[in-house]
Amino acid sequence: MNPTISNTTSGKILVIDDNPIIQRTLYFALRDYGYTVLMSGEISAALKTIRQERLSAIILDLNFPLDADTTDPIPRDGFWALDWLQRVGEAKGIPILVISGDAPEKSKARALAAGAAAYFQKPVAKQELAATLARLLAG
Repeated sequence: MNPTISNTTSGKILVIDDNPIIQRTLYFALRDYGYTVLMSGEISAALKTIRQERLSAIILDLNFPLDADTTDPIPRDGFWALDWLQRVGEAKGIPILVISGDAPEKSKARALAAGAAAYFQKPVAKQELAATLARLLAG
C-alpha cells in the first residue's frame, strides 16, 4: 500500500471490463488503496449497477465482444457506454477513467473528447491509476 495515496482514498469504484484477469488485477490493486471495488464484465450489467449504487468513479474498458443476444445495430462498446453515461442522471459528475489495449493514437483523443477524465493504456500502471483517482475524488 502506498501511504501517500491511501491516506486520502476512499470511495466506491466500478470496473467495467470483460477480461477477468484485468478485473481481478484492478480489484486487488484498488482495494489495497482503500477503495471498495465493484466489477462488471458486461456493459448492460454495469448500467444496472450505476443506477443502483452510489459510485465515486468508473473505470471503463473500450473494447467488448459483440452481444449475441441483441439485434441492436449499434455496437455497445466502451465509447457507446461513455456517451450513454454523459446523459444519465445517476452517472452525472462521476469521473470515468478509460482503459484500453488499443494503441493510444487510435482511441485516447476520442475518449477524452467524449468526456473521459483520464485515459490509461493496458497494462495499467496501478500507482498512476490510484494517484489519478485520488486527485479526481479530492475535488
